[in-house]
Amino acid sequence: MKSVNAIEQLVSENNQLAKHAIHVHKFGGSSLASVECIERVVNIIKNHCKINDFVVVSANGKTTDALVNIYQQALDVSSELEASIEALQVAQRLLINTLLKSHSAQLITLLEQDIELLKSWVVNTRTNDKHIAKNEANILALGELWSARLLSAVLSERVCPSYFVDSRDFLVVNNDQDCVVDDSLSQQQFSRLLQGDKLAVVTGFIAKNAAGYNCTLGRNGSDYSATIVASLIGALNVTLWTDVDGIYSADPRIVPLARKLNRLPNGVAKELGRLGNPVLHAKTLQPLENHSTHLHIASSFDPNTSGTEVGRFGQIAKSELSVTYLNDLIIAKSISLTGSYGEQAIKQFSAICSDINAGFIVITQNKQKALSQWLASHDTEVSFTPVSIIAIVGHEVAKHGDVKARFKRALKNYQTMHLVSSTNEHSLIAVLPHVCTGETVNNVHHDMTKDARHIGVVIAGVGNIGERFIEMLPAQMDRIPALENVHLVGLVSSKKAIISRDGIDVTQAYELFQKEATPYKTEDLLSWLANHPYDELIVVDITPSEDFSLLYQEFFEKGIHVIGANKWAASSSTEHYNQLLNIAKKNHCLWLGNTTVGAGLPINFAIDNLLECGDSIKEISGVFSGTLSWLFETYDGDVPFSELLTLALSQGITEPDPREDLSGRDVQRKLLILARLAGFELALEDIDCQNLVPRPLQEISTQEFLDNVEQLDSYFADKLEKANSQNGCIRYVAAFTCDNNKIKAKVSLEILPKTDAFANLTPGDNIFKIISQCYQDNPLIIRGAGAGRDVTSAGLHSDLAIICKRLAHRKQPVKLKGIQQ
Repeated sequence: MKSVNAIEQLVSENNQLAKHAIHVHKFGGSSLASVECIERVVNIIKNHCKINDFVVVSANGKTTDALVNIYQQALDVSSELEASIEALQVAQRLLINTLLKSHSAQLITLLEQDIELLKSWVVNTRTNDKHIAKNEANILALGELWSARLLSAVLSERVCPSYFVDSRDFLVVNNDQDCVVDDSLSQQQFSRLLQGDKLAVVTGFIAKNAAGYNCTLGRNGSDYSATIVASLIGALNVTLWTDVDGIYSADPRIVPLARKLNRLPNGVAKELGRLGNPVLHAKTLQPLENHSTHLHIASSFDPNTSGTEVGRFGQIAKSELSVTYLNDLIIAKSISLTGSYGEQAIKQFSAICSDINAGFIVITQNKQKALSQWLASHDTEVSFTPVSIIAIVGHEVAKHGDVKARFKRALKNYQTMHLVSSTNEHSLIAVLPHVCTGETVNNVHHDMTKDARHIGVVIAGVGNIGERFIEMLPAQMDRIPALENVHLVGLVSSKKAIISRDGIDVTQAYELFQKEATPYKTEDLLSWLANHPYDELIVVDITPSEDFSLLYQEFFEKGIHVIGANKWAASSSTEHYNQLLNIAKKNHCLWLGNTTVGAGLPINFAIDNLLECGDSIKEISGVFSGTLSWLFETYDGDVPFSELLTLALSQGITEPDPREDLSGRDVQRKLLILARLAGFELALEDIDCQNLVPRPLQEISTQEFLDNVEQLDSYFADKLEKANSQNGCIRYVAAFTCDNNKIKAKVSLEILPKTDAFANLTPGDNIFKIISQCYQDNPLIIRGAGAGRDVTSAGLHSDLAIICKRLAHRKQPVKLKGIQQ
């Protein structure tokens, strides 16, 4: 396992790289489809681009479709041709006039010149067959040219100096079928076109072939253009800004329950593109194979949502599975498709899948004629059958027998001709003798990916209880199915932290923290949390820190769930508490805090259950402090109270400053938390709190207090004597009542009868009494250890299991604006 990185080092290094690295941003046609869309793109460029970055663009909206239609109308001698050209010109003129001020006249003039060229190409297409192919490329190139020219002019007017680059002036490919780049010549020509301290806007989709003619890179080829540009300049990152916020475990138009894949290994992404993923162009990743460039897919319609990152990752990313499919395929079977001839055919016809031992390859239907002619030279018979494929794609899935077995089970109700592995072993492909339907894809996706949801856990607080929580984690993850895909990804103390996107070994987590944790800043932590690569992220707050609790709002705003033993947030001001609840609800965040009161005791669950069954709570009372429980169950007057307190301090029963316990503030907060949980709105100041520390001892240092602790003795001796005279005892009691909508709440030292339920506890126990509509004559009593590392850690693990079960089947909405067909 790789060494775990500290947050500060991770974030600061990335920030430093970002200052010097060149980034390529590609915007697809849907991202540039209208004035509103282009305005959105301009804002993205403002927020995400630096002056020496590169922007690659597709044609605006459906412009390429319109140009294809015009070309086809020219071939068919359609009477609608002139109207189609006019409509296209009007649409482009509208974009220019709406978006530009000073540059509009210049671009309108250039547009009119291009329209005249378009008309001349149309005439040539109609009258001269030898110009048809060349004219098609000329016509289709106009969309990207107009788009780049317009965006560059808008940026120059509003954002920064900009220039546009026509990729036909530098990009050379062998032909428009293979589109293999002449890297040396392309790089040489590109370098001559670059201008310093200006933002370059480059046309996607178009290039020149080896003969010097214009050509295109195929539909969705602008993605390929972007990665070509990245390879030529050695960019650190490429972001494909599109109409969906990432790559999903299946086409989300077909599978509504598809989940976003936050990170994909390069080889897996390439295989997905090859097998029909609607976001990835088949050739997109080829230029990056020999570079360390990372590819990002993000939504221009929701730029603040983390997308999908493609690159080199560890085991968590490698465990992802996707389902993809292709229809309109042909399976060809022939004796000539075995052995070395079969290998030649696989390469020459870009076979989807094959078996050279069985003598078959699966190809797209448009290659049937070429394959038939190739086989004719071998003078052998061949059979062609229409087929489809459905595939499971993941890192080296072909090596995993359990995945193959699950795939076979998922296909048991479907007729399958062949089940083969891809040569790169990143996919298992089933050949079907019929169309692969949406129902088939949904069913197979459900069976293959239902348990694949990844949940990251960050533990804040690695002290006594935090250490025990970590110790218990490996066994819990093995025992509880809901924790199967939970990954410990961060450990944070008040001053140090370690973070690992690929997970921290839970069996060595505490030791790794001791060895590798380094200082961090709060903004570094928040930066990492905002860009985590998991389906869900949970922060387990085991700190006593008020400052850390103030981060909850930012956690919820980022969609991060919280499990808290920390009482500060749940007992904060009414305004802040309600604000946290509203923000958590708005962002679909879960906030569990069952260990804020009673450690592992199910008091919070009991209150929840009563309310869920329609009961109404009238009273909550009890002994809520394990420390004060121990002190007053043990104190019998044989030794002075100060000696008993000093003994409790030495045994770790009290806080390092015992006044924290004696002040009653902890009990006051616990009572507030329970009252709020029961549905009552009140603040801390609404609860009377008796401080057991005399006023002269409240403001001095801890050591001064301990030096004068005997000043407590007379008060508690008098209180005990009074209790004994009444055949009673003294207990520090919390009590909340609501009678006829009148609320009373206080925490105080009380004299109780020895027969009272609160009088006979095991020292250190908590006890809770609930009186409700259902529990009036015979109150509900919950009693047990209310403090301690084991019971508190167990309570936290209970919350973790609950929250993971709730999240297991949650599906984030797909932010889809219409993936290009």
